[in-house]
Amino acid sequence: QVQLAESGGGLVQPGGSLRLSCAVSGSIANINAMGWYRQAPGRQRELVATITSGGITDYVDSVKGRFTISREYAKNILYLQMNSLKPEDSAFYYCNKVPDPFRQRGEDYWGPGTQVTVAS
Repeated sequence: QVQLAESGGGLVQPGGSLRLSCAVSGSIANINAMGWYRQAPGRQRELVATITSGGITDYVDSVKGRFTISREYAKNILYLQMNSLKPEDSAFYYCNKVPDPFRQRGEDYWGPGTQVTVAS
């Protein structure tokens, strides 16, 4: 079964950058689309970036021009380069399949996520 492990989060000042990584235990080569989601306290989880098996990317308007999603097939790793970070980008970030998350034992499966905090 698939295991997801996100990393790379931390505390950064506004305007700073972070690069998130997501290690997938299984191959992502045959998955049509993978993405990065985020969830801030008290808010619903939202999809912020998507990459298809053909390399087509898409972003939510609030991160366009600042975030870049990419993947490395050989290492089964998904990345999210985040530049010009804003306080409103603060959240837990998760990777998963798009549009529906992986399922395990009849439930949606999510990794532990990685926390991003943007503050002075």
